[in-house]
Amino acid sequence: MSQQNDDQMEKEAYQKVASRIEPKRPMFMNCIKAFLVGGFICVIGQCISTFYMHFFHFNEATVGAPTVATLIFISVLLTGFGVYDKFSQFAGAGTAVPVTGFANSMASTAIEYKTEGYVLGVGGNMFKLAGSVIVFGTVAAFIIGIIYTVATGQWGAM
Repeated sequence: MSQQNDDQMEKEAYQKVASRIEPKRPMFMNCIKAFLVGGFICVIGQCISTFYMHFFHFNEATVGAPTVATLIFISVLLTGFGVYDKFSQFAGAGTAVPVTGFANSMASTAIEYKTEGYVLGVGGNMFKLAGSVIVFGTVAAFIIGIIYTVATGQWGAM
């Protein structure tokens, strides 16, 4: 029992020393950078949407999928060249929240485990991250679909 108390006191003393030495994070500035960079990514997405609508004659209902696919492609390409990681170190959560952040995390995992082989390394480890997101999205869509169906009374095909 005495050994546990000594260990606990050592941990508390270490935490006090560490908290004094640790530099304070500029939280307000981090929030501003995340807001601006996340907004900039959204502006790029809007420019891509406008480009597709103007030159390829998509409408507002159909332009979303190619825009998201283009953003994912750009994110994976920049991750492969090592640019996105440096950019995200500067921007913080501003690059993690949009679809580009998810694409970055998938591509980073694929690059990291490439030496273990494509099936067990890339495939097996890449979907550790994506699996939970895909399952959560599927379950959420199913539940929202049931709520919508019950609320509107539209059973079957529309």
